[in-house]
Amino acid sequence: MLTSKQRATLRSMSNDMPAIIQVGKGGIGENLLRTVADALEARELIKLCVLDNSDYSAREAADEISEELGADVVSVVGKKVVLYRESVNNKRIELK
Repeated sequence: MLTSKQRATLRSMSNDMPAIIQVGKGGIGENLLRTVADALEARELIKLCVLDNSDYSAREAADEISEELGADVVSVVGKKVVLYRESVNNKRIELK
């Protein structure tokens, strides 16, 4: 669980990041979850975009993905979702 200060730090770090994963009409399946898990392990902090043709709202997608993968939702703004999960092998981000 992130503190508000940690969440603010991560949110500021994600401002310039591009969305690297899109949630579309295929929904949230096993392949998408595996892709997100791999990205979280490699980067720790990722941004997703929920497309208009998706059956999920950005908040619904963020909640479901974070619950399945044990990640923290940093922010949901419009169609963009920012997720954080500490890497097991190579920790890249220092949170205080």
